[in-house]
Amino acid sequence: MKINGIKSYLDSASTTKIDKTVFKTMLPYFEEYYGNASSKHDFGEKSKQAIENSRLQVSRIINSNKEDIIFTSGSTESINYAIKGFLEANYDKGNHIITVKTEHKAVLSTCNYLETKGYEVTYLNVDKNGRILIEELRKSVKITTVLIVIMYVNNETGVIHPIKEIGAIAKEKNVTFFCDATQAIGKIPVNIENDNIDMLCFSGHKINGPKGIGVLYKKHNIELTPLIHGGSQENGNRSGTYNTPLIVGLGQACEIALRDLDKNTKKIETLKRHLFKKLNSTTSVIRIPTEGSVVPHISYIKIPELESNIFIDKYKDVALSSGSACNSEVMEVSHVIKAMFPNDTYESNYLRISLDKYSTIDDIDFFIESLNKYLNLYHA
Repeated sequence: MKINGIKSYLDSASTTKIDKTVFKTMLPYFEEYYGNASSKHDFGEKSKQAIENSRLQVSRIINSNKEDIIFTSGSTESINYAIKGFLEANYDKGNHIITVKTEHKAVLSTCNYLETKGYEVTYLNVDKNGRILIEELRKSVKITTVLIVIMYVNNETGVIHPIKEIGAIAKEKNVTFFCDATQAIGKIPVNIENDNIDMLCFSGHKINGPKGIGVLYKKHNIELTPLIHGGSQENGNRSGTYNTPLIVGLGQACEIALRDLDKNTKKIETLKRHLFKKLNSTTSVIRIPTEGSVVPHISYIKIPELESNIFIDKYKDVALSSGSACNSEVMEVSHVIKAMFPNDTYESNYLRISLDKYSTIDDIDFFIESLNKYLNLYHA
């Protein structure tokens, strides 16, 4: 796939190309139906109807009530709102949070900040396959615990956490469970009722939707103190003029992702088999994790002969990463790898290869060609 010089795009966990149908669906709300959705005239009503339709489309992909969907600018805002907003609104119920050492930086940074405000945070360990120990979670819950924050799928390794079991423990202990499902939505089935999830977030641009729009789902009985004050938009949860085009795009992206989930999964699994066939015939590759459940679209690998930062810098026409894109400017070993392998030497030889419905065999083959060039150049 050649895009402005990029010949191989294998970084879909970072962001995805917008779906053409999504883009076309958005356009009228820039050019024709541009009314403020909070206004009472016909222009405003048209926008409001479109937003409510999108709210329904979004709710279907997680099996929630549409009234429990709040539109935000993306997962980072949703994470901040869910955690900070919940703790402030429920300050009298306890001050203890449980999360995991391998969470996204948006969660970890928020928890680090809250520790400076007097909150207590337990950071659960993971095993060598990146999974939490359920009994450690259970033992960590105490009388002051008010919130469990654990992601559905790790954004670097693709590890799927045992969300249903986590939700059951939270329900049993009467603790609110917030789940960052950014890398799960549109990739695997997600059902908030089956999983006992009280709050959940994701972003549009991870599912071939627009950037700058995301979701926070929360059960109707959960109280949050807003991060943004002003008007009464989103039932007072998030003030500010509605970004109707992006909301419409997100709704359409959710509808398409849900409709095509099985088809996309089969395609990505086929590409993944081709990827590892090529890799295994090229060099020695270690899959991370070595066992257990991972999402189909993320492959995290270790190549002993590789210096990932050198490879990524030298072969810029191959788009992939050595970890989370949100942390790519910081040239240090991933906190996820440190948590999984606390006794490792932390060599820079990890790559995250992530696919989506627009990925092709040509993308993979060009990457393998580039990898061969690198290995011949540096390890001849």
